[in-house]
Amino acid sequence: MQHIIDRFFKYIKIDTQSDPNNPAFPSTEKQWDLAHVLVKELKQIGMQEITLDKNCYLMATLPSNLDYEVPTIGFISHMDTSPDFNATNINPQIHHNYDGKDILLNKEQNIVLSPDYFDDLLQYKGQTIITTDGTSLLSADDKAGITEIVTAMEYLLQHPEIKHGKIRVAFTPDEEIGKGAHLFDVEKFGAAWAYTMDGSQIGELEYENFNAASAVVTITGKIVHPGYAKGKMINSTLIANEFISLLPSNEIPQATDGYEGFFHLHTINGSVEKTNLEYIIRDHDKKLFEERKKNIS
Repeated sequence: MQHIIDRFFKYIKIDTQSDPNNPAFPSTEKQWDLAHVLVKELKQIGMQEITLDKNCYLMATLPSNLDYEVPTIGFISHMDTSPDFNATNINPQIHHNYDGKDILLNKEQNIVLSPDYFDDLLQYKGQTIITTDGTSLLSADDKAGITEIVTAMEYLLQHPEIKHGKIRVAFTPDEEIGKGAHLFDVEKFGAAWAYTMDGSQIGELEYENFNAASAVVTITGKIVHPGYAKGKMINSTLIANEFISLLPSNEIPQATDGYEGFFHLHTINGSVEKTNLEYIIRDHDKKLFEERKKNIS
């Protein structure tokens, strides 16, 4: 247990937030920091065919220890962390034998993690839970996945009596900003099928995916001294409010589940002269997805 925790803590201490406003691969140079740590670690545990390409896609191989051929399988996780909230100076906290009650993350700021709000917590009663102090992301998405994969490969290398075919692993950049698969070399990876180690509850297996897009709506207004504004001022923030109200109010993340699509307004920056609205658009149904994109445009 402690070995896994130590590895996880080492990864989350490395800031790897991606940048949705940068078209480069990777979108932030700091993602290389974790990639280089992983290259060194994969070599240390005995992985083979380790490659790190110019776009920060890292792949490695655990050779088969069978005397017959079986299909190659793969395991994938992403190295970047979401840019939506602070992910620097992470202070992880370990809660042993969770009792199913509220967890006080930060006494000074009165930040509480409660099963009354997140009832999934109750699935982990009696287990060890790792959280932040409430002031940052934990970066478990998806450094927990990386930890799982590296530790599993290490265990298999240490226990050759466990028979397995060829296993390929990959760690990718920029998943959080929707670009993680863009330059992924499927042929180079060479797996018959693969699993992404990312998600939520233990035992969950997702075998489908949604269609996703982002949209930036820019509204330009006209600023005039408010004492002389009648018939002249155009307030972009008020127009933005009108635009928001035109989209279906019940097709938002907090009002949908299952296969229901949504428009997610996640950022507003505005003044009288100019307002930007940043949306995420998602839908499992491709036809409905295309209609959503037309609707917002």
